[in-house]
Amino acid sequence: MKKQNISIAIVQNEQQQLLISRRQKGQHLAGKWEFPGGKVAEGEAYELAMLRELKEEVGLTATKYKLFDSLQFDYDQLKLNLHFYLVSEYSGEAQSLEGQEVKWISPEQLKDYDFPEANVGVINKLL
Repeated sequence: MKKQNISIAIVQNEQQQLLISRRQKGQHLAGKWEFPGGKVAEGEAYELAMLRELKEEVGLTATKYKLFDSLQFDYDQLKLNLHFYLVSEYSGEAQSLEGQEVKWISPEQLKDYDFPEANVGVINKLL
């Protein structure tokens, strides 16, 4: 089974809203909503991967963050090691840099969006 390390940013703004984006056509789990993040490169530290992905996907630079949760999740052909960082301070304006839909929502609204199964435990913790 293929293994992948994934680092994810749960970005919270001053209004306590969370930043989410929609996976695009052609991606694994296309159409589902997610927190910004992605694959950790060979030899890359998890937090550096989160910082890089956040910058590449939505143009934000995290300035204050902490590890929120780490978990493993198995899909049929893929074993994921997920590392979620809670980003409480950042610079920049969130924008779609990869053509994806991006929006700020309240934590209570998380349950109204279709997230990948691997995120359910973390979403429950955020609620």
